[in-house]
Amino acid sequence: MEKNNPLEEDLLRLEELQNITQPFMQMMMEYRCAMEEIATKLRNLNDEFALLYDRNPFETIKTRIKRPVSILEKMKRRGFPVTIENMRRELSDIAGVRVICSFQEDIYTLADLLLEQDDIRLIQKKDYIEHPKPNGYRSFHLIVEVPVFLSSGKIMRRVEIQFRTIAMDFWASLDHKLRYKKNLKHGESIAAELKDCADAISRIDGKMQDILIRIEGDDEPKRKHFEENSDAPPAAE
Repeated sequence: MEKNNPLEEDLLRLEELQNITQPFMQMMMEYRCAMEEIATKLRNLNDEFALLYDRNPFETIKTRIKRPVSILEKMKRRGFPVTIENMRRELSDIAGVRVICSFQEDIYTLADLLLEQDDIRLIQKKDYIEHPKPNGYRSFHLIVEVPVFLSSGKIMRRVEIQFRTIAMDFWASLDHKLRYKKNLKHGESIAAELKDCADAISRIDGKMQDILIRIEGDDEPKRKHFEENSDAPPAAE
């Protein structure tokens, strides 16, 4: 039997690799663009809010694209064939944005204003502030679709957005670090203490919100006043 030329075999393997890699890189580029679009929209709202009220509704904003190995692991864990089409259809957290706010009121204000933009489509909303997870986790999650404009035309891509207060983010970071420790002793008692900490942090967030209201002399949500002071028309009832 005649053996294939080693160079030809290498070229075939390279072509197969390119057939897999290029579509994946294209997909990741699309989600990166969608992520940056959401981040830009939130920064614009932050700048306008600061101009109107002399304070910013969020302290920091972080963006992340899911690592390829994490994407593959999640697809296999869920039992889906690993294809680009399945990744786009089944995964909503390839692109992620995390917004860290000072006050709970600002979380809901920002989320409402973002969702009112006519090119944003809400896919899912989960309010873990009003309805915390059993372990005490609190955060406000949105999954949205946002348009990405490419040379071939407009496409819609999903982005997961997490809104947290500074205190909620501090707790979640510690919880994640502790829970993934190997050979963790006294796991149940630690989980109970973490739950107590989450409840205490929630009470502190509530007190800080009350103090803000007393300082600003206004118990009405900022969203209403933001609309009244903005050039944009108010949201429809």
